[in-house]
Amino acid sequence: MRIVSPAEAVAGIGSRHQVYVQCASAVPEVLLEALVARAPELSDVSMVHLHTEGPGPHLAPEMAPHFRHRALFIGPNARRAVNEGRADFVPVFLSDVPDLFLSGALPLDAVLIHVSPPDAHGYCSLGTSVEAMRAAITAARTVIAQINPRMPRTLGESFVHVSEIDLACEVDTPIFEHARPEIGPVERQIGAFIAELVPDGATLQLGIGAIPAATAEFLDGKKDLGIHTEMFTDAVVDLVEKGVVTGKAKARNTGKLVTAFMMGTRRLYDFVDDNPMVEMRAVDFTNDTHVIRSFRAMTAINSAIEVDLTGQVVADSIGHRMYSGVGGQMDFIRGAALAPDGRAIIALPAAAGKDNEISRITTALKAGAGVVTTRAHVRTVVTEFGVAELWGKSLRERAKALIAVAHPNHRDRLAFEARAVNGL
Repeated sequence: MRIVSPAEAVAGIGSRHQVYVQCASAVPEVLLEALVARAPELSDVSMVHLHTEGPGPHLAPEMAPHFRHRALFIGPNARRAVNEGRADFVPVFLSDVPDLFLSGALPLDAVLIHVSPPDAHGYCSLGTSVEAMRAAITAARTVIAQINPRMPRTLGESFVHVSEIDLACEVDTPIFEHARPEIGPVERQIGAFIAELVPDGATLQLGIGAIPAATAEFLDGKKDLGIHTEMFTDAVVDLVEKGVVTGKAKARNTGKLVTAFMMGTRRLYDFVDDNPMVEMRAVDFTNDTHVIRSFRAMTAINSAIEVDLTGQVVADSIGHRMYSGVGGQMDFIRGAALAPDGRAIIALPAAAGKDNEISRITTALKAGAGVVTTRAHVRTVVTEFGVAELWGKSLRERAKALIAVAHPNHRDRLAFEARAVNGL
């Protein structure tokens, strides 16, 4: 490993190179800014990453001739670029991302990583995000690191030896924080319904957003819950400190909070720092259906943009407009459904708009909308109006169950359309 300036670290990246960037709160923003500063001398550099926090300077409209983002998941900073045609979206299960790199299907010239300083044995930690980093480091021709004392030293599959790093710059910058979400009455009611479905000893997939945060608030009194998830937030810290999450009932990784990345406040990052309870694992482990189904009472909680009356789930687009990505929803929905006493939950507010004028339970999906989770995979749908159990139900029975949890303003119309359009 050679310590250089940020500009020197990225000087070897050339036009038409393909570069992977560490995701979420671990985005190496100093290296990214140094690379963008070289924009006038570069063209068609492919920037590959999942969701990244921060402004994403390579995604600015004026950067289009120099950088073209290849999104494996679309975060807020990439939506405009993707929908304006300045960036590409690659539909992929999160569990498959490491194999994209290792198989050569998506070759990498360089990888930008954000790590803690090396320990006495020469190992840096990938900190808040290991996602597909080990695969990217193995596959890339050049490994470029941003070394930061503020990056927490997380344990598990999180270590990179200095001998694996070609070039590095030293920085002292804050890790991107993600504020706790505001929880309104709708999310709080959904969270209450979900919490009722969680038995003692269950293992949870709890992601980001108001609904998972609200669910966590209603888990007080539950015993020996576990965490096996692709990502977690401050809500998990709350549950550990309350004694609700212990991991004692988990059949594997007993007592461990297993995750691939995390986003939250500095409180979360301080909690995970050198904490042996936290085990970072790559997404081809956290999101492996075989692993997920091994947990008794595995409970997966995922969101949706809309759900039709047959149970089809749209989670990555609003009509033709791309919004997020496939991510890990299918991995966890199927894994939880196959687990002993497992529970696969799709949770969403029943309506959208200032006056709830848009029903998110729909007779037909919007034109161009993509089905992330098929009707055969979906078992439980929760809105603020209740729980719809779909497994084993016919299309007619599904429609009746979903209309019952739709917003009251739309139920009569949905029932009419179900009869008129689908004969339900």
